[in-house]
Amino acid sequence: MTPWHVGVVVPARDEENLIGACLVSIRAAVANAGLPPGHVHVVVVANGCGDRTAAMARGLLEGLGAVIELPAASVGAARRAGTAAVLEAFCDVNPETIWLANTDADTTVPPSWLIDHLRVAETAAAALAGVVRVESFAGHPPCVPVQFHDIYGGPHDDHPHVHGANLGVRADAYLAVGGWPALASGEDNELWDALRAAGFPTISTRTVHVVTSSRTATRASGGFGQWLVELADAG
Repeated sequence: MTPWHVGVVVPARDEENLIGACLVSIRAAVANAGLPPGHVHVVVVANGCGDRTAAMARGLLEGLGAVIELPAASVGAARRAGTAAVLEAFCDVNPETIWLANTDADTTVPPSWLIDHLRVAETAAAALAGVVRVESFAGHPPCVPVQFHDIYGGPHDDHPHVHGANLGVRADAYLAVGGWPALASGEDNELWDALRAAGFPTISTRTVHVVTSSRTATRASGGFGQWLVELADAG
């Protein structure tokens, strides 16, 4: 089995109410993965935060990684900065054995999350697109969950969705295509498309999931939260 090093990148903007649950779930996934000491580095990117997100994250990481603070930047720039910090921490490691697992601060991951990512990595796939499950549709009209499941669901494991909240990529492939583009939204799809255009093998699977919020006060224009709001408007 490949001696993987895993970097987990979590961009966060004013997420003091949700960063705790996110990092607790990541710690559980790290413990469950059973990787050797020093083989996991979690980076929280406090992106233009005006609350206690950074301080809370430092306390919750407890030696498992680092918090970097940026002035307000695009989510793509935040993901890029967090990934650079992971690669710096693993500067003596072969990029072909570094797996970059990405999620969001308003998201929780299941205990099997990193195991599931590395299972895909062991197939020689260079990238993984998982799916998201919505924690609750409270605050949205009844049409939203119906439309969401009509559009997002499907009988087959393969799917067309790409989310920065549940995307994994091998570091050598990430570097080869230039990394995260510094976009305000759509950075996940741009990276995915670049990997596929470069010929790297990718896997999209519904068996690897995370749980995300459905808040109506969205952080990123054009992101998942805004899509849910648009479903409400269309309904």
